[in-house]
Amino acid sequence: MISGVTRIITIDQQAPSCQSAWMARKSLFLTALFCLAGCETPATPAKTDIQSGLPPVILVSIDGFRPDYLHHGETPVLDSLTDEGVFAPMRPSFPSITFPNHYTLVTGLRPDHHGVVGNTMTDPDIPGETFSVGHHTGVDDPRWWNNGTPAWVTAQMHGLMSASVFWPGSDVPILNTRPEIWYHFDHKITPTERVGTVLSWFDRPAEKRPALSLLYFDGVDHHGHVDGPFAPETRQAIHEVDDALRVLIAGLKQRHVQANLIIVSDHGMTALSPQRVISLGALAPAQAMNVVTAGPYAGINPVPGHERELARALSAPHEHVTCWPKTQIPPRLHYGTNPRVPAWLCLAENGWTLARDAHDHISKGGHGYDNQAPDMLATFIAAGPAFVPHKTLPTIDNVDVYPLVMMLLGLLPENNDGTLTPLQSGLRDSYRAIQ
Repeated sequence: MISGVTRIITIDQQAPSCQSAWMARKSLFLTALFCLAGCETPATPAKTDIQSGLPPVILVSIDGFRPDYLHHGETPVLDSLTDEGVFAPMRPSFPSITFPNHYTLVTGLRPDHHGVVGNTMTDPDIPGETFSVGHHTGVDDPRWWNNGTPAWVTAQMHGLMSASVFWPGSDVPILNTRPEIWYHFDHKITPTERVGTVLSWFDRPAEKRPALSLLYFDGVDHHGHVDGPFAPETRQAIHEVDDALRVLIAGLKQRHVQANLIIVSDHGMTALSPQRVISLGALAPAQAMNVVTAGPYAGINPVPGHERELARALSAPHEHVTCWPKTQIPPRLHYGTNPRVPAWLCLAENGWTLARDAHDHISKGGHGYDNQAPDMLATFIAAGPAFVPHKTLPTIDNVDVYPLVMMLLGLLPENNDGTLTPLQSGLRDSYRAIQ
């Protein structure tokens, strides 16, 4: 269990008219669910969340977990879950990096729509400030997040308790609301300690347990960067997370809690090399560009007065990288309409790195490439009362996770870019009918 970490409780009540509409929705959901459930014979009845009348939802993220990390000996628990429930490779949104995709998973919006367009970004409406995960600036400012409504905000507004261990953005007062329980990120807290905190929530009286729990693991991504995607250290980190999930599942069983468990990752990981580096200075004159971010992709704004110079340089053909003005980014990337997206996007080939200068440190693993690249694929696993066993689905998009979570909570989703259609065949009939 996490100790010595800030814990803040906030409860937001919505207007009675909205609450009445939600209650009508919940009543319809439950009536149809339990009527249809008569056609099924579950082995044991699910212990429901007293707030919503539905099984609790636990959403787990394993940052940087590739689908092909499964079935190689380090993941017996995850392997078992893929057999007991639903598995699908999952396409991240572009850019295939951590903060944009974690916000997509809980809003159903592409980064271009929810506004967290990168781990580093600027905004013409927030002059002089930079959102930077690496430099720890701006990330706790809700102005960067308020274009999306994450699932925990909607849950809290409808009287459902939510709780989070380190999910990116959950420690920010987005739309003046946080989960009822939240913590600032602390990488020193082990995977098993994080799980212990989640299990402690289910030791509470039933009416004080979360309907939505969120849990984030960062170790696989960390070692994928530092040591490489298939290094022994990365495999050990994978095993540690898998073992923590064993503790989670055993703890839920001990407490007689049958939750709908959804395990996802935000992106994949690919091997990098100092021999595959492109200096941005080789693409355009340094005096013509303001580099917002670099790495697998670069976001570049022109220095005032150098717009044409930069355009000529970046529009020319270059080996192992393609550059577009934001208005001409390929539509399949769903990127470029947000004012926070820089004027130019340069995207390296998979495994190549765009460096600000020759002294940049090159990690052994990276992500952020074309979201359709096989190495960037993320993972989706789901098991619990809502899901059929032994089901493998074709590749899904990560925008589809949010409408699934909202359906499982019995809540109407906010406007989003996802759909439940690709997941329908993985749902039991009693859930599949409730749309």
